[in-house]
Amino acid sequence: MRGLIRKEGVDLSTQVGSVALPNPVMTASGTVGHGTEVGEYFDLSALGAVVVKSLSAEPWAGNPPPRLHETAAGMLNSVGLQNPGVEAWIEHDLPALEASGARIVASIWGFTIQAYAKAAAMLGEVASRLVAVEVNLSCPNIEARKDMFAHSASATAEVLEATGACPAPRWAKLSPNVTDVTEIAAAAMGAGAEALTLINTVMGMAIDVERRRPRLGAGGGGLSGAAIMPVAVRAVYDCRQALPEAPIVGVGGVGSGPDAVEFLMAGADAVQVGTATFFAPRAPLRVVEELERWCRRHGVNHVRDLRGAAHG
Repeated sequence: MRGLIRKEGVDLSTQVGSVALPNPVMTASGTVGHGTEVGEYFDLSALGAVVVKSLSAEPWAGNPPPRLHETAAGMLNSVGLQNPGVEAWIEHDLPALEASGARIVASIWGFTIQAYAKAAAMLGEVASRLVAVEVNLSCPNIEARKDMFAHSASATAEVLEATGACPAPRWAKLSPNVTDVTEIAAAAMGAGAEALTLINTVMGMAIDVERRRPRLGAGGGGLSGAAIMPVAVRAVYDCRQALPEAPIVGVGGVGSGPDAVEFLMAGADAVQVGTATFFAPRAPLRVVEELERWCRRHGVNHVRDLRGAAHG
């Protein structure tokens, strides 16, 4: 039987909670737009899933420019969660994504718990057309002096509880900018999250030394790309150790098949490719192809066998 499996190829299928995926590679929210923008470069159905840019209940204009700045090993961004709102996305973007054959993960955010609840309820109307809803908790909580929801275990739990009306599986996307991400992760899972997405960007800043001003219009921003991969791998590893049964999606710096393997060995069930797509739009598909080749070279018949391998 093992010989037959090897001859037929590597089984890349995986499971994130109740969500079955043909392979463990997805796009990362915020990096491929709201719809089929990268679909001209490859077949979106070839990925495990497409995670769209975060949506709020109402349209949001985002931050002032400039919004992006390339760093030595990644990128700073301060887009400010610009989006057309859930209603417009459902009308204008969702149909094309469905037509592409992509498995769709919507992402939501809000400045208040009620705003999260409203966005989740609106997506609840199309829940059957989605495989999951990612709850982006790295947003300022204006009801708590702009502290991020993901920086508080109690605030994280409140958001997950408030979004419970949406019948789609909910994945809690957490911030690395905390003392103990496992505490926040446990709160999210206890409040109804089906899976964890680890991690969001690391807080950072760059200064133009000639102008003596920050390079981003909003001042600081979020650092993503290769520079944050060790931070993300550590978060995945620690959460797998603390929460052995929790489904985990690893994100942060994935740009190759071996990068994906590292996340899987740390304990992830799947990965997301983000910043690499800015430099190479086909990066997510390339990661799928390289992951399969890596497994072939190392005699791995089923990618799920890699999950948590680094824990011994």
